[in-house]
Amino acid sequence: MRVLVVGSGGREHSLCWKLKQSPLLTKLYCAPGNAGIAAEAERVPIGVEDIAALVEFAKAQAIDLVVVGPEAPLTMGLADRLREAGVKAFGPSAAAAVLEGSKGFMKDLAAQMGIPTAWYRRFSSAKAALAFVRDQGAPMVVKADGLAAGKGVVIAHTVDEALAAIEAMMVKREFGTAGAEIVIEEFLSGEEASFFALVDGTTALPLVAAQDHKAVGDGDTGPNTGGMGAYSPAPIVTPAMESQIMRRIILPAVRGMAEAGRPFTGVLFAGLMIDKNGPKLLEFNVRFGDPECQVLMARLDSDLLPILAAAAEGRLDSVAVTWRPDAALVVVMAARGYPGPYAKGSEIRGLDKAAAVKGVTVFHAGTEATNGTLTAQGGRVLGITARAPTVARAQALAYQAVDAIDWPDGFCRRDIGWRALGDSPKPGRGAE
Repeated sequence: MRVLVVGSGGREHSLCWKLKQSPLLTKLYCAPGNAGIAAEAERVPIGVEDIAALVEFAKAQAIDLVVVGPEAPLTMGLADRLREAGVKAFGPSAAAAVLEGSKGFMKDLAAQMGIPTAWYRRFSSAKAALAFVRDQGAPMVVKADGLAAGKGVVIAHTVDEALAAIEAMMVKREFGTAGAEIVIEEFLSGEEASFFALVDGTTALPLVAAQDHKAVGDGDTGPNTGGMGAYSPAPIVTPAMESQIMRRIILPAVRGMAEAGRPFTGVLFAGLMIDKNGPKLLEFNVRFGDPECQVLMARLDSDLLPILAAAAEGRLDSVAVTWRPDAALVVVMAARGYPGPYAKGSEIRGLDKAAAVKGVTVFHAGTEATNGTLTAQGGRVLGITARAPTVARAQALAYQAVDAIDWPDGFCRRDIGWRALGDSPKPGRGAE
């Protein structure tokens, strides 16, 4: 098969890395890719939102399957345009991608289908939202309705924090049109987990769970990011819990989308809060998580390519997925200043030493290479991923590899995996 992966992050590097291992693969492209992806696939200089150019490339190169990594091109209808052109695509239609493209739509679907979630209100008026917060009190969660690169969520512990979040989203428009409407919802406590299932419109095939670390600093301190690290398996997602998640959250969502005339195809990513009463839905995403995808690919024993093809072709009931018993853990290295302003162009050295650590794979996100020099060109730049028999061992290997990297302008959290290891989160220096 001739395959095109769309995207340029760590998620796409891990997908390319895994797809390259398939005996069914004859040619692998990635648009636009990054410096690390260049070792796995031929890079194509087309941006992820250049829908017309991506479709033309897929047609011209007789691509058998397009795997769409990020959410933006999905909400813009890339999968629709590809299918109209006769090209198979792994990823939902624009009508189904609204599950991530609008948090309000997602909450309405959950309410209609009886999916357990936090109470919520939708607002298109800043004045009404501000009045609601003053009346309701804190804590609460304020979310931009649209796509905001994983950063449009504020956990407000005080009324003033909630008011400031509304001001930033709806008045200052810090997230552009994504903040034209907001969702205010109940603050849930418990343990977070990320759960993934492949869907072909009707059949849902569970994958495995992972746990992400959203806050920028050690001890879960500082602002939210796109994710500073992850590990799998997540101890809280036992087989019994997985059964609950499928029965109460994934399957009702798949059924509800089909009934709404928006059948979902691709990977359905449920962000969950789990407590003694079971799982509650925080959000749906319509693509693999980043950095969760890196640990899923590290643990996946099956050939990825026929599984994605089966989802795209509506025959998931004919495939099975097997996993390595090992744990996997990824530590994200980011440019200093992230998730705020950060400088680009700093040089990164020592990746060969990091990759030499047994069990470690270095996935690239925001990197470019010029004349043999690797530079940081993004906020989240590297994903140091280790696989080992236990989370503790994977953590040790990942940080051994991190310490082999010479990048003074980069930083990482030093406590990835703390929940699985039974540690208490300790405020640290990760956000410097």
